[in-house]
Amino acid sequence: MPQLPPPLLSSLQSVTGYDEESFIEVHESGEQVTSIRINPYKIESPQQLKFQTAGKIPWSSCGYYLPERPSFTTDPLFHGGAYYVQEASSMFLEEVVKQTCAITKALKVLDLCAAPGGKSTLLQSLISPGSLLVSNEVIKTRVNILSENITKWGAANVIVTNNDPKDFQKLKGYFDVIVADAPCSGSGLFRKDPDAIHEWSIDNVQLCSQRQQRILADVLPALKQGGVLIYSTCSYSAEEDEQICDWLLSVTDQHIVPLTLQLNHPGIVETISAKHKAPGYRFYPDKIKGEGFFIAAFRKESADDSPTSRQVKNKVQLPSKDELAVILPLIKNADRFSLCKWMNDIIAMPENVAEDLLILQSSMYIKKAGVKTGTVVRNELIPDHEFALSELTTAIIPSIELDEASALQYLRRADFGLGTTGKGWTLVKFRQVTLGWIKILPNRVNNYYPKDWRILNK
Repeated sequence: MPQLPPPLLSSLQSVTGYDEESFIEVHESGEQVTSIRINPYKIESPQQLKFQTAGKIPWSSCGYYLPERPSFTTDPLFHGGAYYVQEASSMFLEEVVKQTCAITKALKVLDLCAAPGGKSTLLQSLISPGSLLVSNEVIKTRVNILSENITKWGAANVIVTNNDPKDFQKLKGYFDVIVADAPCSGSGLFRKDPDAIHEWSIDNVQLCSQRQQRILADVLPALKQGGVLIYSTCSYSAEEDEQICDWLLSVTDQHIVPLTLQLNHPGIVETISAKHKAPGYRFYPDKIKGEGFFIAAFRKESADDSPTSRQVKNKVQLPSKDELAVILPLIKNADRFSLCKWMNDIIAMPENVAEDLLILQSSMYIKKAGVKTGTVVRNELIPDHEFALSELTTAIIPSIELDEASALQYLRRADFGLGTTGKGWTLVKFRQVTLGWIKILPNRVNNYYPKDWRILNK
């Protein structure tokens, strides 16, 4: 591993919790920590996984450490969205949300800088089914991977957007919760990405700090009175952490929300900002089993001049009666969902958040919304891959269980040796986790796994 930047080490001398000797030692050790978070909608316990876990992450209800990093690419359950590979420290977001938000209520939540999707999938697992998660990514080239991971997770109450933070000013007082995992200098991930050491500099820290302030100033009007802002970075630098807390309290009407560190949270360091004595929470890899991380929570006290009007002139295009007759029997608990036409596709969203799609559509670029079930052609549903990976499919849809070798062949879009027993559209599963669609014809089986997602290695 390259040498840690001396200016970084020097800048951390006065930061709470920093122990230079053990900090350098853990970075030089070459130790790598691998962790996952299982999808509670798809598997019930880690015993259903292919590999062994090495203990539970203390601050996560679904997070587990692994003894070593397996080949996720060759694990069918990974492609089926049964779990998400996520850095352990960042899973502390769950504890922050639980302590600051009424998660049993219907909330509108914005994950502002969401790609590749770790925090969005975590948030979706926490919020109630009647809540809405807007998963936004500013950088256009990163939106596809975000949409892919949201699709694999299988949730219907998520809308993926590709907008600049300032665009959300059109939605004044709209969100109950905003999570801003801000772009940062990345020093907290040096163990996972040693090449990032060469890109780190004091100047970049200052640039990131300025960018973080702009992002927060731009998006805060979208937070409603009493709403919660959760700010986090993977940086050790005070300029991007405690000093941002002080800036927020100086120039915006935010009040800090202190957290309670549990007895099973040893090693998490509570820090206090210099000016406003705001508590924040630091994760050091020499003190916890995870990477560098900082997080703090705030509550907005004031109301904006005029919240966004909830009246929407545009109306969704509804499926025809014939289309509904085809698709409703295929959707589990269909009465809980609203169906609308998106181009030629039929989209399913929870009934109580369908209007939010219209509100967002009027001012945001939407990449993905709800679950795309497919297109009805000649009284047959041509199903979409999103529908397969969702939890919306009913038991009347035929399915087959594959062994691991056949499942991997399916994921390569190769011949996996299935005979032509059965007929029509069929779900392919591995260990009861759905991987996608096939169509069984009299003399062949067509593989409909998405070409862009297929496993390329042999």
